[in-house]
Amino acid sequence: MTDVRATLKQGLAQLREAHVPSFTLAAELLLLHVLGRDRTWIYAHPEEEVSAADDERFFALIARRAAGQPTQHLTGKQEFWGLEFEVSPDVLIPRPETEHVIEVALDRLAVRELRAGRKQTLTGKGLQIADVGTGSGCIAIALAKELPGSTIFATDISSAALAVGRRNAMRHNVANQVQFLEGNLLDIVATQFDLIASNPPYVGRREAETLMREVRDHEPQIALYGGEEGYEFYADLIAQAAAHLKPGGLLILELGHNSLPAVQPLLDVPMWTNVGVTNDLAGIPRVIAAERS
Repeated sequence: MTDVRATLKQGLAQLREAHVPSFTLAAELLLLHVLGRDRTWIYAHPEEEVSAADDERFFALIARRAAGQPTQHLTGKQEFWGLEFEVSPDVLIPRPETEHVIEVALDRLAVRELRAGRKQTLTGKGLQIADVGTGSGCIAIALAKELPGSTIFATDISSAALAVGRRNAMRHNVANQVQFLEGNLLDIVATQFDLIASNPPYVGRREAETLMREVRDHEPQIALYGGEEGYEFYADLIAQAAAHLKPGGLLILELGHNSLPAVQPLLDVPMWTNVGVTNDLAGIPRVIAAERS
């Protein structure tokens, strides 16, 4: 048997040699997963013995990570908005950048309440919300937790993704609040919404070879690629949103790193007002928001 310190050291050395990004974090997460412990325990008990079975499981996962499989697929989970989500190869792995969609949505709703002269106790009571291309359900479920009085429709073209989303809704006790619907964009709903949010496919197929192998080879193409250039989804999504939003309703869209020049003009028409862009922590335009006139 080996101890925790030696096992972790050997695992991260193998990932470093394989040029795995963030190899220390990956090795830690895989060992935490195998041992069922948290990071504090691992560093407080470096001399604790690792059983032969756990050692074998850990290095099997290390080999798969070294071969390019994402850490989140190996552990089956990813944190988003302070919540733990089940993930699988059927859904896009939630990214920290997507949390800006939640932030902008909540900020815009709060401003709307302020303009209407209502109290700043935003519960979402009576709000009808759509999350288009929900995948793991991370946007819909985060909004459901923040706005417990709202009703949320989460759509996706992938039945496999919807199954993951439903399990996540049950995990976070919002299954009665979030309805998961299979179909393209907003084709399958007749509801008029107060808020439509989406992290649509926005990677261009011409960029495929520039992607990290973890993304290119292991995440669902249907959730990644928005067409040859990457911004082709936005025109249909914005047109449908205009038809499905109540007057004063909000549209919040995540952007690809180079999507803004193609997307912003689509909102520069009389039916949209109060268009705003939010940058992520790297200074990249990441979210565009607009209000239905």
